[in-house]
Amino acid sequence: MEYQQGQDRHQLTLYTGCLDDMVGQENTVRAIDAFVNSLDLCALGFKTLASQGRPPYDPADLLKLYLYGYMNRMRSSRVLELECTRNIELIWLMCNLKPDHNTIARFRKDNPKAIKRVFRATVSLARNHDLIGAALLAGDSTKLRAQNSKKNNYNKKKVERHIAYIDKKLAEHEKELAKADGDSDRQEEVKKEIKHRKAQRKKYEVLAQQLQKDNSSENPQISTSDPDSRHQIVRGAITEVSYTAQTMVDDRHKLLVDGKLTNENDKKAMGMMLRRSKSILGSNDFTALFDKGYHTGSEFKTAHDLGVATLVAIPEIGRASQAPDPNYNAENFRYDANLDRYTCPQGHALASNGSWYTARNYHFKQYKTTACKGCPVRHLCTTAKQNGKIIQRSEFAPYIEGNKKRVAMAPETYKKRQALVEHPFGTIKRQWGFDHILTKRGIEAASADFGLILTAYNLKRIFNIFKGQGKGLVGAFLGCFGCIWTLIKPKRRDFNPFGAFGGKTKFYLPFFHASVV
Repeated sequence: MEYQQGQDRHQLTLYTGCLDDMVGQENTVRAIDAFVNSLDLCALGFKTLASQGRPPYDPADLLKLYLYGYMNRMRSSRVLELECTRNIELIWLMCNLKPDHNTIARFRKDNPKAIKRVFRATVSLARNHDLIGAALLAGDSTKLRAQNSKKNNYNKKKVERHIAYIDKKLAEHEKELAKADGDSDRQEEVKKEIKHRKAQRKKYEVLAQQLQKDNSSENPQISTSDPDSRHQIVRGAITEVSYTAQTMVDDRHKLLVDGKLTNENDKKAMGMMLRRSKSILGSNDFTALFDKGYHTGSEFKTAHDLGVATLVAIPEIGRASQAPDPNYNAENFRYDANLDRYTCPQGHALASNGSWYTARNYHFKQYKTTACKGCPVRHLCTTAKQNGKIIQRSEFAPYIEGNKKRVAMAPETYKKRQALVEHPFGTIKRQWGFDHILTKRGIEAASADFGLILTAYNLKRIFNIFKGQGKGLVGAFLGCFGCIWTLIKPKRRDFNPFGAFGGKTKFYLPFFHASVV
């Protein structure tokens, strides 16, 4: 059987070619090159690497390298260093430059804020091409595992267990030392063990002191490898030392509008994400969808103050707040704002004494009635033996009730939430395998890694949309402008697309604040 024959490796070619001929005109790598060349990296805040005997690398080249790597599932600086020597697309993109892995890693570590602003540039790019509707947004979070094992994460109870265990072992060693009287070799071994245990105890005493001083959270903890990471519930009973990645996704093409890495849960995140989204889009004329993890009264007030309509899933009533008969739950009591009182299903009025009481982070009033004493259905309404039914109404109740009405009026709109927010997470975590943070030593370094992930997602999504619309990749970027835009200063809305080339023609396109980080 005859097979197709490859070219002889020793065959001399009779023609010459250039590097540019080896990369197709519509190759994605050309769009990456055009995108980065259109940015003013100094205005974005990129640092130039210090020269150590020879000229430093251009930040634009290292940014191109990282964007190509993240878009092709390569984040490691050592892998990128290797690819620069054998990947023809990267050789073209880097113009045959071969930075070492330390230089590549330092670039990411030293430019976390500038990298976030590059992500903002992708949002501006999408908006300029009318790819973002800015009418319906969905927010959600996901956990990204940190470079810190559970073993190296400590809270007060864990430290106390370690100290108790060490004390128990020290007592056993003391007994062994007494029994080994006369056996010098054994005594030396036990003394080494005692010295080791005491050093361990000192380490945990230091951790205990640090935890004692930490009043910033209800459950203070220390991560020794990545200090800003936190031990969190990932799903069900599964826990990991991780970061929380908050995102906002637009409805039109499932493009990311905003993303922020935190080490806190969702409870207090909605207001922050809405404030950032409003600043990025320059408008509050959008509806935002969130799941029940974001259902917090103070966050609804923030949304109301921002003028943003929210649809947040309503969580089920906790067991402790349930009435023996669900028909007598507090949600079935009618509230009259004019009279400031509730009416129960039996027609009795529950009034307040007008006093405000203080909970841990909010204020509330209490409503009750003397009719509970002789009510024939009291056993269905409450298990309280003395005071009868008491309803607490927080200062944020009007905003919570407003959300409930909006959800009831637009159930079909809310059903879109999961399909929107899970698209980026599915691509990033399942398809690309980016389910963890690659960097460590703090949330700033982790934010740089996360910022590159978001930028790569948006760029790849935009490229796919252009292809689906039949647009040429490079043409879509450079078609009539010569460059996409020149970022001059944060918060500046006008720019000259030909500024980098000295042209006089001006095109004014909307630019969204790069200062939001």
